[in-house]
Amino acid sequence: MSLWQRLFNRLLRSVVGKLWATIMLLVAVVLLIVGGFLLQYVDMFSFQDAHMVKVLFVLTAVIGFSLSTFFAFFLSKKIQQPLLQLKDAADKISQGNYSARVQIRSSDEIGELANTFNHMTEQLDKLIHDLNHEKNHLASILRSMGDSVITFNAEGKVILTNPSGHLLLNQWSGIELAWEEVHSEDGEAGTEVPVPLRELFLSVMEEGRDATDKIHVLSSVWSVVMAPLQSGGIIRGAVAVIRNVTEEHKLEKLRRDFVANISHEIRTPLSMLQGYSEALLDDIVASPEERRELVQVIYDESLRMGRLVNDFLDIARMEAGHVDMHFQRVDLSQIVRRVHRKFQVYAKEREVRLISRLPETPLDVKAADEDRLEQVLTNLLDNALRHTPSGKTVTLAGEHVHVSGREFVQLSVIDEGQGIPAEDVPFIFERFYKADKARKRGTNGGTGLGLAIVKNLIDLHQGRIVVESAAGTGTTFTLLLPVEVNH
Repeated sequence: MSLWQRLFNRLLRSVVGKLWATIMLLVAVVLLIVGGFLLQYVDMFSFQDAHMVKVLFVLTAVIGFSLSTFFAFFLSKKIQQPLLQLKDAADKISQGNYSARVQIRSSDEIGELANTFNHMTEQLDKLIHDLNHEKNHLASILRSMGDSVITFNAEGKVILTNPSGHLLLNQWSGIELAWEEVHSEDGEAGTEVPVPLRELFLSVMEEGRDATDKIHVLSSVWSVVMAPLQSGGIIRGAVAVIRNVTEEHKLEKLRRDFVANISHEIRTPLSMLQGYSEALLDDIVASPEERRELVQVIYDESLRMGRLVNDFLDIARMEAGHVDMHFQRVDLSQIVRRVHRKFQVYAKEREVRLISRLPETPLDVKAADEDRLEQVLTNLLDNALRHTPSGKTVTLAGEHVHVSGREFVQLSVIDEGQGIPAEDVPFIFERFYKADKARKRGTNGGTGLGLAIVKNLIDLHQGRIVVESAAGTGTTFTLLLPVEVNH
């Protein structure tokens, strides 16, 4: 029985008790009035007969009973029926029908009670409606959240999740985690808290304070914020908000690596510039030939720093989307011939054969930036010549190809160097990545940004770049540029 029903039944018993006492009082009053009237009547006429007295008392009793019965039915209809209506309305409310009302129009205490009851049900109906509205609003917010929300009770049982949290629980429950499961004497064996969250959950339940942490689950990084659920000073559970911060973690690592690598790349030429400059200032070098050699080293290192700064600015603009591209119809065979002529002298100095293979027909593409593509071929060819030993060959080639029903221009830079180790191939387009062994740079090496710039420029042309290499067999960079660009 609900609280409302118990309160109403107590009120009803009190009213009925008072009603019955009122009826008995009325009957007593009637009997006294009628009896007194009869006794006065008997006294007036000086009836001495006892039989007549008995008859009069019987008549008084009959009249009193009749009057009490009449008053009982009247008062029952007048008072008990509205109370029964109130009881029926209270039963409906206890069953969830908050629109129930009592139709009583009287202006007495029962009518006031009915009006108060109807006002109470209206307020209760409004309160329940507002609570349901807030509940639906919070449920919509939880469903739309990208973060995972999981609520646990004090025993570690899951009592509420949003869709993202439900998927996360399923994923973590099906993974063999690296953590060792620990079952404490406090009933941890029956908990549903995932192992990555268990230590944080126990800390929040013990200390009653918010806690944050970053956890690693396989290859992902998750940021967790957990807060206790308190009621009356008692911690009855905890709610965890979990966000996947893997990308942010990777970006932060890239930033740290970037700062470390750029510092390393700049420090080396700066040290050489400082050292050789001090040697010249202190007149340590006596002969003009040695002096000229030191000056040449200083000049080469300054050029290297200039290339580093230019490459750094290029890659920063590309990744920020601030590269100005001038697309127009371009014959790629003209770019290949121009780059080939530019590197002929450098190839002869290194005793490397530099040849080009081009078809007789033009290698036209309808939308390309001529200067940027020349920069791409320059970086690739410079890289190939620096890693190709004397007596070997570097080849520039171009042709038309069809891939998946689309027409492309394929450009290839093929060297006969020592190649790239297989474990380094997937990472060569990353900024500052240094392949070991055959690709290790000397003092005249590159900045470590050339291939990253090449990859970004090819992506801006909606093309593809593929590398094929193995240690000891040489390396081939293949560019696929679409003849017609999809918009």
